Amino acid sequence: MLGWALIFLIVALIAAALGFGGIAGAAAGIAKILFFVFLALLVISLLSHLLRGRSSKL
Repeated sequence: MLGWALIFLIVALIAAALGFGGIAGAAAGIAKILFFVFLALLVISLLSHLLRGRSSKL
């Protein structure tokens, strides 16, 4: 999914440079949504790692 976010970011930048407002806006919106999804997944992953703690292996 991170690849998709990067692709939409590149499409938004190219479309903005060429002046296509609708395409740039849509791609930027999708990239923004994917960014926040990844940010939420990062926070959930970090919290689960911290709450789980270290397991002692014998």
